[in-house]
Parts: sequence; structure tokens; C-alpha cells
Amino acid sequence: MVQKLYPEINKVYFVNKYTLFHILSGSGTIQVDFKNYSDWQDKAIYLEKGQYIKFFSDDFVVRKIEFPNKDIFEKKEVRVLFKHLISLGYINFNECDECQKYLSNTVFSENTTDIIDISSKQWYWQNPFKASKKEYQLIFDVKDIIDENYVGNFSSDDLIKLMTENGYEAQALVKDKIGLSVKNLISNKRLMEGRKKIVFTDKSIQEVSFETGYKDPAYFNRVFKRSTGMTPSEFRNDFDFDNRDSFIQDLVELLKTHHTEQRNLEFYADKMHLSVKALSKKTRAKMNASLGQLIRGELITSSKRLLKQDASVKEVAFALGFEEANHFSQFFKKYTGTTPTLYKSKKYNS
Repeated sequence: MVQKLYPEINKVYFVNKYTLFHILSGSGTIQVDFKNYSDWQDKAIYLEKGQYIKFFSDDFVVRKIEFPNKDIFEKKEVRVLFKHLISLGYINFNECDECQKYLSNTVFSENTTDIIDISSKQWYWQNPFKASKKEYQLIFDVKDIIDENYVGNFSSDDLIKLMTENGYEAQALVKDKIGLSVKNLISNKRLMEGRKKIVFTDKSIQEVSFETGYKDPAYFNRVFKRSTGMTPSEFRNDFDFDNRDSFIQDLVELLKTHHTEQRNLEFYADKMHLSVKALSKKTRAKMNASLGQLIRGELITSSKRLLKQDASVKEVAFALGFEEANHFSQFFKKYTGTTPTLYKSKKYNS
């Protein structure tokens, strides 16, 4: 099913089918599974069942494509799009001519198999972890085993034994390619599922700890706080799933309005009627990012929009409050990995 979505600010959108989100327009930050992203532009985002997405702005326009055919996902080549190892699963839309052609010509098409095949080829071409196809299959086999066995009395030693029994010797490969040990992957999976159960259900902390593979609720509390900076109860209250208070919307509106002339944290704290320390703490808790990161995200979003509109680097720099064009260029390259000039050139040649 293909639909155009105008998402509500700060609303949790649960993913019940394998889904492609192509953000057509908008500004600000999105959140997927408790991680915030401000560099979603020019990407086609793939999410699997059980994930969620939130939009921290009310001006997003999104093309949403759900894939109902389960047979597609029996292909091992396809899981690389949906089964995320570290963070957001995506393909670089503007580097994939076939993707652009498909999505521009088949906005309301129900034939969605082609975009999956095209995107899979693009993902392997991007090669985010610098691995061969065979190595990727081994890595994702390990991820499948973890996803199926993370609950109960299941340890990294159990996984390694299970991998060996199935002919896999992937422990060193996983560490080398994605920078995480098998033990880390198991822990991350348990904590992610624990976070979801805490904020999206009314189960007790003890129930959540048992259901995510922790025998001792006290140990679960310690691990959880070490990972998030909050106890499970504090995390549940701060996520505010049911009430969705206006803090995020108020802060986002301030950032949109003032980010070009205000980088001072005291300014935003004063507008929000909080101390800098209180605002910083609440921002981190509510949006899983620092206020500085959010300001930089707005600057990058605005700069990309202006560059696409054919503004010169100098014009963009002054529009965003930079005293010198070279200061803006350094800032842009630091947070995007490319220069404003190369970014403009890429747009024209894509």
C-alpha cells in the first residue's frame, strides 16, 4: 500500500508491516527506536515490523510504502534493508537513479517488488560496512539468531556455540565489520526491547526484565541506567507516550524560528522558562539529543535547502548567521562530510 502521510508532531507511528518511508519535504529531526536523526534528507528509510518512527516537526510530508508480500522477505538479500545492525536502515536516494525513477513514476503503484530489488542492489553498492556479500550473509545470520534467541537464559557463549553448530565462525567478522562484539549485539537487542516494553506497555519493571532475558530486576535496573542515564521508571515517565506534552513542539518551533541568529543556550532556556541545566537535561531525556545537536541539525537542514535553491555559499553563510563564508564551509563539511560546493554540484549532476 502506498500513501502520502502528513505526520503529527511527536506522535509515535508503529511499523506493523515492512515499510519504506521516503520523506518528500520537511525540516527538523526524526526519531527511530529512541535514536534521533537530522540527516534523513536524500535517503529512503526502511523499517521492519516492531520498530517505530516519530517526527519532531509538523511540516513533514512523507511517502509511505508498506510491503504486504511476506515472500519478499524470505530472500536473504533483502534483510539488509530492514534488519538494522547499528542505526537507521536506508539507501542514498540521490545516488540511485533507478530508485528516483521508480518513486517518481509510480507514486501510487501497488507493484512494490521492484523498489525492493532496486534498493537491495543500491545497499550492497553503498557497502556501509565494507564487506563482501558472503560476509554480509554471515553477519545477518548472526543477527537473525540473536533476534530469535535473545530472551531467556541465553548468553553470548550460547550464541557462539549455536553459530559454530550451524557452521558459522563469524565472531571476529562481526567485531571487525560493525565494531561490536556478539555480546554487545545481544545486550543492545535486550535493552532495545526493554525500552519498548517500558514505554509502550504498562508491564512492571520486573516483568520487563524477565521478558528481555534478565534474571535479576536489580541488575536490569543498573544496566538500563548505565545505558540511558535514567532508571526504567524515569525513562517511562520522560518518554510521555500517552500524554505527549508540548515541550518538544515548543522547543522545535523556537529552533525553527531562531536558529539562524541564536546559538546561545541561555536564549532558549529563557524562552522555555528553564535554567540551561534543566533545559539541557529535559531536551536530552525527551529527544535523546543535546540542544547543541538540535541547533546544528536545523542549520544543516536550512543550509541544504538554500543550496538546493541555487543560493551561493556566501549567501547561505550570511543567511545562517556565519560571519565568514569559510566558517560556514568548515561547519558544513564537519557535519555532512562534504563541502557546500560539492553538495551543490552533486545535486545538479544527480
